[in-house]
Amino acid sequence: MALWRIRATVDDRPGYLSVLTASLALRSVNILAVQVHTTEDGAVDDFLVDAPDTMSEHELQAAIARGRGREAFVTRAEAQGLADQPTRALALAGRLVHDPDTLGEALVALLDAAEARWRPAGTVVLHGYDEQHMTLIDPAGGTYEVVRPAPAFTPAEYARAQALVEVSSALLRRTTGRTTVLLPDGAELLIREATGDDLDGVRRLHADSSAQSRQRRYLTGLESPSDARLRRFLEPAAGLTLLALHTDPATGDDHVIAMANLLAEGDLGEAAVLVEDTWQRRGIGTALLRRLLTWAAQSDLEAVIAHVGADNVAALRTLRRFGVGPADRDGGLLSLTLPVTDRHPATKETPATSG
Repeated sequence: MALWRIRATVDDRPGYLSVLTASLALRSVNILAVQVHTTEDGAVDDFLVDAPDTMSEHELQAAIARGRGREAFVTRAEAQGLADQPTRALALAGRLVHDPDTLGEALVALLDAAEARWRPAGTVVLHGYDEQHMTLIDPAGGTYEVVRPAPAFTPAEYARAQALVEVSSALLRRTTGRTTVLLPDGAELLIREATGDDLDGVRRLHADSSAQSRQRRYLTGLESPSDARLRRFLEPAAGLTLLALHTDPATGDDHVIAMANLLAEGDLGEAAVLVEDTWQRRGIGTALLRRLLTWAAQSDLEAVIAHVGADNVAALRTLRRFGVGPADRDGGLLSLTLPVTDRHPATKETPATSG
């Protein structure tokens, strides 16, 4: 027996698919997988079949025609074609997770295309598709033109390709803005945007922080925020959460040692930072706040507010580096406004530099 891939269009009417499959069955053709693509011209049926070794392409074409199929495309298939389309798509998405730069190759594999041509940003190209070409926006910049002489692309395939591009875009959003920071004492930290997958690490950060550090962060006697509240911090509806991570040289594991939140409402933001006790007074809070304020400026926020206890001398010293205005006092609580236009704190000391 031999594997073949068949694609044919039939009228999108009840019973027409069964007529085509019956015609193939009469020639001892075993259908291993089938997908149906709905188009304006009818239902495009995509088959992976096992046919007798003696059967030729011409005989398969004749069987399709007798089954009321038209615009038939027939080609030999490889064993890897036995994987169904969802499995293939998931495998390609997993490949992107491990190697985000392989989007072009993944699109070629997903669509069984001849090639994917990348064009730089600035080239005026409309995304969409016709029978032989599909153009997709590369999240990293530019566009991909995927070429397949036959069979013609379908709306379902375009939707699948767009979904794979969105996976690539999500991965890019996760990796963009990652910065290696070298502290004055030589320690290296990774600063990146938080995700929902960081819940365990942030929970551990709170457990490793003293009650005083947690009280100064949340301004209450709260032992530790609930998981539901931590999830809201990790993926805020409006705003940004950054994490600082340190790699344990003994185990190679990354540990969250600081978290900075900027929650936005309208054109104002509210910032807060928690640094694990053994990492305090090493410039980490300054490095995180600087990046929060850069994001605030890019997001057109007018100002960022920070609420600090009047006795929190270290936090007040850090905030003053950013040119805060007069503080509003409510008992032992100070509310300070950080102007987002001043992205670089005016200080001769550089407690943390990007590596």
